Amino acid sequence: MLSTPQLALDLKGQILTPEDPDYDQARAVVYANYDHRPAVVVRAADAADVARIVTLARDTGTELAIRGGAHSPAGHGGSEGGIVLDISALKDLDIDAGARTAWAGAGLTAGEYTTTAAEHGLATGFGDAGSVGIGGITLSGGIGFLVRKHGMTIDDLLAAEIVTADGELLHVDAEHHPDLFWAIRGGGGNFGVATRLRLRLHEVGQVLGGMLFLPATPEVLTAFIAEAEAAPEELSTIANVMYAPPMPFIPAEHHGRLIILAMLVHAGDLEAGERALAPFRALATPLADMVRPMAYPEMYPPHDPGYRPLAIGRTLFTDSFELRDAETILERIKTSTAATAVTQLRVLGGAMARVPADATAFAHRGRGILGNVAAMFASPEELPVHEAWTTDLAMELSRGDASAYVGFLGDEGEARVRAAYPGATWDRLAEVKATYDPENVFRLNQNVPPVAPA
Repeated sequence: MLSTPQLALDLKGQILTPEDPDYDQARAVVYANYDHRPAVVVRAADAADVARIVTLARDTGTELAIRGGAHSPAGHGGSEGGIVLDISALKDLDIDAGARTAWAGAGLTAGEYTTTAAEHGLATGFGDAGSVGIGGITLSGGIGFLVRKHGMTIDDLLAAEIVTADGELLHVDAEHHPDLFWAIRGGGGNFGVATRLRLRLHEVGQVLGGMLFLPATPEVLTAFIAEAEAAPEELSTIANVMYAPPMPFIPAEHHGRLIILAMLVHAGDLEAGERALAPFRALATPLADMVRPMAYPEMYPPHDPGYRPLAIGRTLFTDSFELRDAETILERIKTSTAATAVTQLRVLGGAMARVPADATAFAHRGRGILGNVAAMFASPEELPVHEAWTTDLAMELSRGDASAYVGFLGDEGEARVRAAYPGATWDRLAEVKATYDPENVFRLNQNVPPVAPA
């Protein structure tokens, strides 16, 4: 058993045990599926704290979970009986507007970073939620509102400071530990704890962005995806097919009917953006049109920290979308017994696809569409039913292709992790893992075990 004196070790941060009043809040992750009770939660104050806790976990064999934004679909921000190392206090942000770069603490959320960068008319692309930690989303890839215009988050990662399994803080970039720099761009938390990230910034001032609500028919959904594929790279889209919630701006007669809730961002000239959006608005009479000129951070609405859904999801890639796929989605959503059933489609391409597949540990550069099938429900006992529903629909839409995006991957076993890192990517990651974490200290993640010694 770990003792508090063992943990203290000159720590500057806070140590929380089950007896502390803040313990339950500190151990909670976003998805209520997971209710782990760690022995302690350590809120690190700096990289030295991180190094001390990593060293202690390695020396004692204690399970170690790394918690940033706690958005892992597999609940990897929690541990049963181990140490949760919370890095969310690492929020320093130093922006060099002239060089268009930033050194950012890995505990920042995407919303915090984006709001500060916008004061300089700059942005780095992350995902579609402002509450995610930038450390987790960056190491997993980062596919969001700027992916077609500026690429993935890992394409803007210039350097990182990483605490490795031996407790050493390494500066990692293309010249220093290039094997590790390759691996952390998409390889997740397998190789250490990122404490700071050096990120490229792009000029992103006012965008044309927001939500567009359309009636969901097979024809409208198929045409939406076709328009998204044909759109200029400045436009990135996320289409969510679901039942309309009782939002006040959706006409009451459409509440509970199938809709396309589309989130769109055109990062370019506003007049060009209006021309790019016109085909989408012409697909059908919008139920609500909230797309407007806005500051980019407005795409990240306030987050309710008390929102902890029971949810299950399955990620997929596909390279085509036909009328029969749209029909399948709408038919299957009607059969779901979940409180909320949704299929999300993100058309890719553009800047993301121009990076060679072997340049980073993200190997799916040429894929056309990233999908995610999800269900939110009321009781844990419902999980098997909704897991089967999401898995079956995802496999049908992917036509049996098991490829996965690690950032959306749940607790699905080694075969699915291998599907996120196919072929030579897996082998190379396993070799890097053997160099920097041969004992697999960092195993609470979408784990790539170290290659066995010869």
